[in-house]
Amino acid sequence: MVELVKEPTETSQAILNQHAHGTVISLQLCVKHQAPMQQVSSVRAVENHGLEGDRHAMPDSSRQVLLLAQETCVEYDFPIGAIRENITTRGIDLMALPQGTVLEIGDSRLQITKECEPCAFVDGVRPGLREELQHKRGMLARVVRGGVMRVGSEIRLMEQDSQP
Repeated sequence: MVELVKEPTETSQAILNQHAHGTVISLQLCVKHQAPMQQVSSVRAVENHGLEGDRHAMPDSSRQVLLLAQETCVEYDFPIGAIRENITTRGIDLMALPQGTVLEIGDSRLQITKECEPCAFVDGVRPGLREELQHKRGMLARVVRGGVMRVGSEIRLMEQDSQP
């Protein structure tokens, strides 16, 4: 487990450098309660709100966007979007990122707020998946700079002390 730090340290900076780039491979929006996620090719992130068109977008929430690594989908054998992530990534170890890390995706910037704990919904995808995804369901973020992101957008980690 990664220790969360507010100030960059040699250890946290090494983690950031090791996991500094990734790619968006899928974008999903929740447009209605309990409806299947809608895949989109691009989406506008709205500062301090979330993703345009997503029913979970809320001002001042620490849960505006959910990011999940495709590698997790493959390892635990469930389809992209099945556990209701908004952004599916490849090549970046999301779970190793400290709270406060800023990701630049397209024109937007997201700040990691916390780990997403698996809820009972996850067991509806497959019995036992909730337990399997403890500390692996993805990371929640808030939008600190609005902009457009697309499938294929590069994900870049910003320096810990950089401004949104």
